[in-house]
Amino acid sequence: MTDTAAPSPLPDGQALAALVAGKLCHDFISPAGAISSGLDLLKDPTAQDMRDDAMGLIEASAKKMVALVAFARVAFGAATSAERFSGAELGELVAGLTEGGRATLGWRVDAGDYSKAEARALVNLAYLTMAALPSGGAAAVSTERGEGLRITGVADGPRARLKPEAVAGLAGRPLSEGLPGQWIQPYWLWLTAHDAGGSLEVQADDGRVSLSVHMPN
Repeated sequence: MTDTAAPSPLPDGQALAALVAGKLCHDFISPAGAISSGLDLLKDPTAQDMRDDAMGLIEASAKKMVALVAFARVAFGAATSAERFSGAELGELVAGLTEGGRATLGWRVDAGDYSKAEARALVNLAYLTMAALPSGGAAAVSTERGEGLRITGVADGPRARLKPEAVAGLAGRPLSEGLPGQWIQPYWLWLTAHDAGGSLEVQADDGRVSLSVHMPN
């Protein structure tokens, strides 16, 4: 029997906000829980021999939490006082979130200034390029200005791939099945480009994924 059910509709504003909030909560819960566990160890009189381990856990988790918050402020709305961001600033945001992973990142981004919409597209594209390399590999993110801004991310690795949810989101399609948390950030990147009057191109081959966003002037 063929399933002819229509896919779920694209989310309205309230549903989109709920999906973004869910994504952020999912990202924050792990370091927040680790900080709580470390504090519990510090307070446990029977675990004083683990004090150094607890402090190390708290320090690493707090660093991760700060990196997540700093990234999210730009990636999901640029809710900061800054109107423009430098390429170096954005590179630090991405590096803080992806360091320690299996993939390496080549940041070939012009050091000039980027508007909020451009910054949002850039950091989301960089994150998704790295995420396409779950087993390691080399990612490269570059920018080029001409008739607008062209942002390109290339992921090369033995198992470079995009999940079906990500493919749907990057195409601006609704999620028909799979995990909403894997769909929302790719869709957010598409929406960022679409709302700016730009475009998003995706190419996925064996061992290579390429994402390219054009943001008009």
